[in-house]
Amino acid sequence: MTSVREYYAKHLGPIYIWMAGGIDQAIKRGEAEIKTIHALSPGRSVAVDLGAGFGMHAIPLAHQGFSVIAIDTCSGLLEELSLHQGILPIQTVKDDILSFRSHLTTEVQLVLCMGDTLTHLPDSESVLQLISDIAETVMVGGEFITTFRDYSNALTGEQRFIPVRSDADRILTCFLEYGDSHVTVHDIVHEFDGSEWRLSVSSYQKLRLGPDWICAALKSNGFDVRRESGMAGMVRLVSTRVK
Repeated sequence: MTSVREYYAKHLGPIYIWMAGGIDQAIKRGEAEIKTIHALSPGRSVAVDLGAGFGMHAIPLAHQGFSVIAIDTCSGLLEELSLHQGILPIQTVKDDILSFRSHLTTEVQLVLCMGDTLTHLPDSESVLQLISDIAETVMVGGEFITTFRDYSNALTGEQRFIPVRSDADRILTCFLEYGDSHVTVHDIVHEFDGSEWRLSVSSYQKLRLGPDWICAALKSNGFDVRRESGMAGMVRLVSTRVK
């Protein structure tokens, strides 16, 4: 089974911006989401974007006035972020999100972990460790905001086939295969090379995380949690550190 890091580097990374509908439209959606959440007024504060990718949320945060540390394992996506950030105060870091504290020198006001990044962690213990580290990093009154897909209830039958995006030259469909603790995501890509359609299939695993479990972990680490409906059917948790 391909690791998440290898999968993004070799398979998903090269088509990720296309999958998101193009970088400009994706950043506009990220900006709209940030405004919907009512993120804190930055002042001169630092925000950390875990799994930042090409900057869908990091760039809007920097426009708001945050100094952003954008962490991801995919070099290609971070390079795209660097190309589009201009003079914005964004520091890109190629590293595992579990190592984010090694790149900080102070408490931060805001930590984001958007998209489906939490489910990319290898096991539930890693999620608990990340939440604990975030709790020790975010200042009292600061926020941790995350979105993720709820894989706790397994889809069955044809529901397991999910159309992601298509255009005249490419079609991406996902097929989900559920195990006890993980769901295996099979990405099925049809691409037209000018003369014929070519098929490629690749797969990787995501954690089956449930919102109630994550909420409980956040509360036990001193966060007050607000649950919302996120973009594209995701769960969004807005957590404020209260102690």
